[in-house]
Amino acid sequence: MTRVLLVDDDLELSTMLKEYLGQEGFEATTVSDGEAGVAEALTGQYAIAVLDVMMPRLNGVDALRRIRQESRIPVLMLTARGDDVDRIVGLELGADDYVPKPCSPRELVARLRAILRRTDTPETPAARSDELSVGPLRMWPARREAQWAGEPLVLTSTEFTLLEVLVSAAGQVVSKNTLSEKALGRPLARFDRSVDVHVSSLRHKLAPRDDGRSWIQTVRGQGYQFVRE
Repeated sequence: MTRVLLVDDDLELSTMLKEYLGQEGFEATTVSDGEAGVAEALTGQYAIAVLDVMMPRLNGVDALRRIRQESRIPVLMLTARGDDVDRIVGLELGADDYVPKPCSPRELVARLRAILRRTDTPETPAARSDELSVGPLRMWPARREAQWAGEPLVLTSTEFTLLEVLVSAAGQVVSKNTLSEKALGRPLARFDRSVDVHVSSLRHKLAPRDDGRSWIQTVRGQGYQFVRE
């Protein structure tokens, strides 16, 4: 069974989610505060972690910040519905996706499976090739590894898949909806900025081109394009 770490101080919700996850083939461990959540996440025993933003001792955003200092474990954030600030900050710090609360167990499971699916068995055509290479970037989709100018490029699972989709179509515009479906595993929702935030993070991790521009260009009204040399 896939091991899931559920970090939330709502004991009633955690108990309900743990039971539902068990019925769906997951083995869930629950902890009720951010400090304990960080310690558990860093044990390496879990395939994915779910962090609630509002928690005692250490909130979910700070917990994620600590986790990302040492681990690339996939992380799904639980955010208050309509709270765009926590949502965007979480994505900027390396969360793979978010689910607004209150959420249905079915939606949570769908998001977990989408993240784990692209982490374990990437679905993009490039995943079946040995290597992708554009400019200073080299990617090995089957191994989920990347290098920039010969140095390891540290990416979250979502960032890796998003970059893979863009590089596979280098020189062509990829719509935000396509990026959302392939990298996040869901259609792009209205006012959803997740793709934009992940692209912004990628731009910070990739050095600019010789002319100072980003390798990932915005094509207004259409989407994003990874520029060929």
